[in-house]
Amino acid sequence: MPGRPYESDDDLMRAVASDDEAAINEMYSRFGGLVYRLAYQMMPTQSEAEDAVQDIFVRLWRTSDRYDPERAALSTWVVLISRRYLVDRLRRARARVKTKVALEEKWMPAGEESHPASDMETDERYSALMERIEQLPELQKTVVTRAYLGGQTLRQIGIELDKPLGTIKSTLSRALVRLRERVGEEPVI
Repeated sequence: MPGRPYESDDDLMRAVASDDEAAINEMYSRFGGLVYRLAYQMMPTQSEAEDAVQDIFVRLWRTSDRYDPERAALSTWVVLISRRYLVDRLRRARARVKTKVALEEKWMPAGEESHPASDMETDERYSALMERIEQLPELQKTVVTRAYLGGQTLRQIGIELDKPLGTIKSTLSRALVRLRERVGEEPVI
């Protein structure tokens, strides 16, 4: 059921920015199908597409105050935000796979072929690393996880956490020092 009519896209987005539930419903009503089609085309599974749609609408809601009708039509802006999110999500997924492979390669002695004992040792080391990361303070854990396992840049992390880039850099540095102290060696990340 559509919400109340809005004079313009700019009015709609201002209402969305002020948490007007009817405006949020109107935005979803207008663009839900479009965003879902984009996500369905790009994501590997239907459930990932559905999750992406939810995340995209949260992002649209959080950034609604940045919409400028003089720069782009609302539909164009929605498509750009959606595509950017979907590409970033795919990149992070690829980076996670590459990071896991890189971690496994680092732990495996050169020239040694993979066999069950090596795989088990790799899994144990990976589990131990994840346990150490879990013991970090919340912000450090979030930054390390997003940077090294999520494939995000420090700038992206700063924007998403609403923290200055310098804070993110120093948080990552402190986290790596703590991980190094706990292992007594160079961090495995």
